[in-house]
Amino acid sequence: MTVSVDTPTAPRIVVVIPCYKVTRHVAAVIAGIGPEVSRIYCVDDACPEGSGAMIERTVADPRVTVLTNAVNSGVGGAVITGYRQALADGCDVIVKVDGDGQMDPRLITQFVAPILAGQADYTKGNRFYNIEDLQDMPRLRLFGNAALSFLTKLSSGYWDIFDPTNGYTAIHAAVLGELPLDKIARRYFFESDILFRLATLRAVVVDIPMRAVYGDERSNMVIHQLVGPFLSRNLVNFAKRLGYNYYLRDFNLASVELVLGVALLVMGTAFGSARWIEGVTAGVPVSAGTVMVAALPIILGLQMLLAAFGHDIAAVPRRPIHLRLRRRVSLPPLPGI
Repeated sequence: MTVSVDTPTAPRIVVVIPCYKVTRHVAAVIAGIGPEVSRIYCVDDACPEGSGAMIERTVADPRVTVLTNAVNSGVGGAVITGYRQALADGCDVIVKVDGDGQMDPRLITQFVAPILAGQADYTKGNRFYNIEDLQDMPRLRLFGNAALSFLTKLSSGYWDIFDPTNGYTAIHAAVLGELPLDKIARRYFFESDILFRLATLRAVVVDIPMRAVYGDERSNMVIHQLVGPFLSRNLVNFAKRLGYNYYLRDFNLASVELVLGVALLVMGTAFGSARWIEGVTAGVPVSAGTVMVAALPIILGLQMLLAAFGHDIAAVPRRPIHLRLRRRVSLPPLPGI
């Protein structure tokens, strides 16, 4: 499946590569990018190895443009620099590929195909799709990504995706133009935060099965140091999403179930705890009736919260928004691939 960039009606697909301590691998990554890509933006994020200068010196591909961040801004900051340039250049689909060789550039067409076919606004890799491939993944990374996946499901509402911290992504330019790039997290929370931002637009996100390659590259991510910040930021985004989707933009049965469910759960727990403490202090067993009075609101509250979450899971966006956005900004029609 190949798209010729010489065809006037061909989609303008570009690749953004954040470059930080990847000088041993980035040239091979660039060499593996096929002719369906019209431009390649390599973002030197204040790399101490001078990746930008190395690329300019050793890579002859005319599609390559080196962008430079004067101050290191993290992977998210580097990608956003590339995103801004891609939007300024009028590109249609922007693919983000890491420069460490863990992402196969031959998969680019698979990432852009659902977008060009009108089936998705944003695609992302999923290294967990094939069980056999998990044998090659370091166990600590496997556990960390599983935990972060659940947190991001909560904060974004995309319950049907996995491996949300995967950095192999593609996005339609019309959707990217609607995102508040100044507000998106700049460092390792970037992938999770952009999913939250996409959820506020009701964009459609699709997983693309892939296999990560682990070689002699060194990851700058330390999982155990990120769990705390990821937990707090995802919980904040979760609260924001509930507020946006269920109380500001809409009000439905799930909005009522969330309020009543939390209220009943708190009331039942507080009443039951108080009666239990009184019983222990006085040395008198709590009566069965008191236990039921405490248990009933807890049970009802849990049922309401489960019903609200069921509604949330069923409300995952299914209709891509980029077709409507493209009409609004008058982009040229994009053929499928």
